[in-house]
Amino acid sequence: MAYAALTPDDRKAMLAELRLASIGALFKDIPEKVRLRSPLGIPEGLSEQEVSTLLSGIAGTNRLPRLSFLGAGAYRHYIPAAVDQLLLRGEFFTAYTPYQAEASQGSLQAIFEFQTLICQLTGMDLANASVYDGATALAEAAVMAAGITSKKDILVSDAVHPHYRQVLKTYARGGRLVIRELPSRDGGTDPAGTQAIGSDTAAVIVQSPNFFGVVEDYRALADDAHRKGALLIALSCEATSLGILKPAGEMGADIAVGEAQSFGSPLSFGGPHCGFMATREEHMRHIPGRLVGQTLDSEGKRGFTLTLQAREQHIRREKATSNICTSQQLNALACAIHLALLGPNLRELAELNLQKAAYARKALSTMRVRIPHEDRPHYNEFIALIPDAGRAHASLAERDVIAGLPLKALYPDRKELRDALLLCVTEMNTKDEIDELASLLGGPR
Repeated sequence: MAYAALTPDDRKAMLAELRLASIGALFKDIPEKVRLRSPLGIPEGLSEQEVSTLLSGIAGTNRLPRLSFLGAGAYRHYIPAAVDQLLLRGEFFTAYTPYQAEASQGSLQAIFEFQTLICQLTGMDLANASVYDGATALAEAAVMAAGITSKKDILVSDAVHPHYRQVLKTYARGGRLVIRELPSRDGGTDPAGTQAIGSDTAAVIVQSPNFFGVVEDYRALADDAHRKGALLIALSCEATSLGILKPAGEMGADIAVGEAQSFGSPLSFGGPHCGFMATREEHMRHIPGRLVGQTLDSEGKRGFTLTLQAREQHIRREKATSNICTSQQLNALACAIHLALLGPNLRELAELNLQKAAYARKALSTMRVRIPHEDRPHYNEFIALIPDAGRAHASLAERDVIAGLPLKALYPDRKELRDALLLCVTEMNTKDEIDELASLLGGPR
């Protein structure tokens, strides 16, 4: 629907209905000292053609790399053409979030399928209709754990994505949670960190594959948490790994969260993404956001409806589990379509990522690049130690090669990471590209 501004006649009619002489009279309760008495310092409006030209020029300044080995929470994967074509259907593309949801049975069924797929990937009993992104999902899980246990302490491994930990700390200020970090050692969460779990601990958070690409075996950590009355929250930033790793439910996790961007959502210079959140049936009344359930209508036909609504706009009000009020519905649909298209081939995709990253580690190690934690299982990311890594990274960027992410700024207190690059290899990187990266990083500088 096009936007149409009010006409002078419209304004006169509205003022007459309000029995006011002028627009100024409408705002008489606003103090004079805060009223705007001059035009805003912004340019005049542009025509559609002028706006199109302006935006095209701005978009043209975006610089796409020739080669990219950057991951760190946002991953480049092949998206089948069918995903975008199905998303463009008007029934889906124009729907933000259905506030009269039961009238949109197709949208509800799509969300239900997304929830089902997330449950299958995580080994959990139920999932919500998605949240904003992986970081939001993690923070909401911490709040959820505090509500379940009536405790406030949250332990989080420092091998969890640094940006996710920042979002968690921001949430903690509002929810009065206490965030404490568990140290990592040899690329993974230090097993000795279990000693920090106490009677006040609500949850322990671990990521697998973690920020360094190492696959974590957190079963013992989950057992220790449960013995002390805490929950285990498992995070996955790279969702394709769920095609090959044991699901969080089998590993002892109580809540599984993560980022589903790897399925169906392009990088798009930073978003939007799609967070997922799943848990066990015993905690279903504590999970935030929307839940779509399957039921039968008055004629005995299968139907879908929003259920167990713990949202603040509905019956719970101040007792709501969260003020999360919507979902990334279009991105979640893209995820569901992509997963449905992959089917059992998801494992093959995961194995391809695993094998290409292993080849890259081997290729780099033969070029005098040191790869730490080689004895630990990795997925598609790993650390490469290179003398003067920051300068090498900047030099390659000038040649349109993104050689991963320098870790010095994210872990300033870790001496062993000052010359570290976090490299990511997916199915999109060819053997020739990997060989070129090894040559560039391992050659003279």
